[in-house]
Amino acid sequence: MGVLMNSSNVGVVRPRAGKALGIALWAAQMILAALFLFAGVMKFVMPVEEMTRGSSIPGSFFHFIGVMEVLGGIGLVLPSLLRISPFLTPVAACGLVIIMAGATVTSIPMGWI
Repeated sequence: MGVLMNSSNVGVVRPRAGKALGIALWAAQMILAALFLFAGVMKFVMPVEEMTRGSSIPGSFFHFIGVMEVLGGIGLVLPSLLRISPFLTPVAACGLVIIMAGATVTSIPMGWI
């Protein structure tokens, strides 16, 4: 009866991710980062006339989206890789989700989807 239990540690089970899951997550992050970096850089390499053909969106908005895709691609990998503010990785992912949702919404009326 003289043993006191620390109630803060009772029933706490910490999840441990397996090595295979960690490798799969890093591979997915790297592939997505490479895709967004490529898409963002292509918005600066392609001529503005070619990007805006068949679209009512101005070229400056395409360049803005290109910058956001490049920053998002960097943000998917760099914070966790350097272990500096790793909470920024999900923030970057959420930003890219917003960009992709906007791309879907604007592509539907144009008949691209």
